[in-house]
Amino acid sequence: MHYESGNTTSSQKKIITIPNILSFFRLCLIPVIIWLYTVEKNDAAAGAVLILSGATDVADGFIARHFHMISDLGKVLDPIADKLTQAAMLFSLCTRFPLMVFPLALMVLKEAFMGITGLLIIRRTGSVFGADWHGKAATVLLYAAMILHVFWYQIPKTVSDVLIGACAVMILISFVLYARHNVRMLKEQKKDGR
Repeated sequence: MHYESGNTTSSQKKIITIPNILSFFRLCLIPVIIWLYTVEKNDAAAGAVLILSGATDVADGFIARHFHMISDLGKVLDPIADKLTQAAMLFSLCTRFPLMVFPLALMVLKEAFMGITGLLIIRRTGSVFGADWHGKAATVLLYAAMILHVFWYQIPKTVSDVLIGACAVMILISFVLYARHNVRMLKEQKKDGR
């Protein structure tokens, strides 16, 4: 699935849209999540803010698609807000669950690679590729693990380890599949002389 970025309609060039405001709101919630979890030690409040952030993510995607408010800024701002929120929550959880460093590190590596290769693909093809099933599966699993670790204060170590391991494995699988796709795209463009 991909979106053509060459379209220069006025709707795509808009900056102040409801989805973009919601994405910016999610960015503002990031320091609140970290503060509530690491400073205030208020797990329930941090979890509630995380759920609110997830709800606004779903809402801005729905509004953007169904009310034709997809914008160039939104295509960048939305995934940045998502990934920074996930990284902030994983970073916070590392203070109680040291193994969370593994999905956090894998996610940072994956997103850095995807960001670099994605920009190269956009420059050469003018196309922006959306998330595939494995990327969505990794995100769902990650949010499930984070919410369980936040609200289930006395989560058994075995359950915690299995959830964290499953997240790390799914992120790694998604990383490999996206890497194969992006490298293949870049090689094809190079062959075409673009």
